[in-house]
Amino acid sequence: MSEITQLKGASTTHVDASFAEITARRRGRLRRYLHGRPRLVDLLVAAGYLLLVTPTIVEAANDGDWAGIALMGTLAVVLLSRRDQPAMVVTVVAILEVAITMLHPWGANVSAGLWFALYALAVAHTRRFALVALALATTPLSLVYFLMLVGPLPENAGGAGNDLHLVSLVAGITITLSNVIAAGIGFSVRQRRLHEQEIAAWASRAAQFGSVNERNRIAREMHDVIAHSLTVMVTLSDGAAVAVKRSPEQAGEVLGELSRTGRTALADMRRVLGVLRNDGPEESPREPPAGSATLGKLLDGFRTAGLPLHFSHTGPALPADAAFQLTVYRIVQESLTNVLRYGRGLGRVDANIVRDGSRVTIEVTDDGKGSVPSGQSGTGQGIEGMKERAGIYNGKVDAGPGAAGGWSVRAVLNMTDEGIK
Repeated sequence: MSEITQLKGASTTHVDASFAEITARRRGRLRRYLHGRPRLVDLLVAAGYLLLVTPTIVEAANDGDWAGIALMGTLAVVLLSRRDQPAMVVTVVAILEVAITMLHPWGANVSAGLWFALYALAVAHTRRFALVALALATTPLSLVYFLMLVGPLPENAGGAGNDLHLVSLVAGITITLSNVIAAGIGFSVRQRRLHEQEIAAWASRAAQFGSVNERNRIAREMHDVIAHSLTVMVTLSDGAAVAVKRSPEQAGEVLGELSRTGRTALADMRRVLGVLRNDGPEESPREPPAGSATLGKLLDGFRTAGLPLHFSHTGPALPADAAFQLTVYRIVQESLTNVLRYGRGLGRVDANIVRDGSRVTIEVTDDGKGSVPSGQSGTGQGIEGMKERAGIYNGKVDAGPGAAGGWSVRAVLNMTDEGIK
C-alpha cells in the first residue's frame, strides 16, 4: 500500500511540475527571469516611478521645493511594499499624491504612483474590493482638478487666455482613466493566474483520480490472480496427495499442472506489479496477455483440477481488442474459481460464450450444492470486480443461485463499433 501511495504522490508531483514548465515557457525568457525575482521587480517599479516623475523632481529642485522631492521619494519607498500590503500602499500613495499635486499641480506624471499601487491591489484582491479601492483612491485626486482648480497654468502652457477649467477637466479625466486602465490590467492578470491555478488543480485531481483507478485496477488484478491460482494450486495439491498412492503417473501430471499454475501466477503478478516499478528502459506491460489461446489453457487447468467442465463458443471469435479479451478471461476465471472453491457434489459445469454482433454474453453454471459464496469464506470482491470490468463495456453481471440448483453467473458485455475487428 505504501508503494501505491508513493506512486500516487509521484504522479501528482509530475503533473504539477509539467504544468509549471508549460506556464514558464509561455512567459518568455525575460518574464521567467523576473518571475523568480519579485523583489527585483519591486525595485524596478520604484525606479520606474522616479523616472516618470524626474521632470517634476528637477522642477522642484530648481524651485527649492525640498518637501515635494521628499514626498516623491517617500512614495517610491512605499511602492516597495505594494506586493505585501497592497491595500495599505494604495491608501498611503493616494494621500501622498494629493499632497504632491497640491505642490506641483502641473508636474509630469505626478499621479503615476497610483498606477502601480492599484495594479498590485487588483492582482491581490477580489474585483469588488479592488473597484471600491479604485473609486476611493481616485476620487480625491480627481476632485483636486475637477473642483478645486489648484493653481494657474504655467506660462508656457498657453498664455494668459488659457481656459483653466478645460485643462483641469481634461487632467481629472485623464487621471481617472489611467487609474481604471491600471486596475483593469491587474484584473486581467489576476484572472489569468486564477485560471492557471484552476487548470493546475484540475490536473492534480485528474492525476489523483488516475492513481486511484490504477490502484483499483491493481487490486482487482491481484485478487483475480491470487484467488484463482491459490484455489487451483490447493485443489491440485490435495488431488496429488490422493493420487500419488493410487496412480503415480496421474500424480505426476497433477504436480506438473501445479507447477505451471504457480509459474503463471508469478508471471501475472510481475506484470500487474510492474507498473509500480519501472527499472528497465521500456515500461512494463500494464495488462497480462489474454486471448483465445490463454483462455483454452485456463479451461484445461480447471479440468486438471477436477472440474467436470464443458465449454462452448457460439458466434464469431472475440474482438481482437486485448482489454476486452482480458475482461472475458477474468470473468470466466473468477466464475470458475468460485465453483472450484465453493462447489460441492459437482456433476457438470458449463461455460458458454456467445457473441452476437457487438454483444458478448458469458454464462457459467454448475449443478453443485453449496456453491454460493458464503460471507465467511469470501469477501465478495470477486463479484464486484466482475461488475466493474463489465461496466467498462456498458455491461452488467448477474450472479446467484441457478434455476436447477448450483450457482449461475451471467455477464453481458457491449463492444463499441471502434473496438470491433
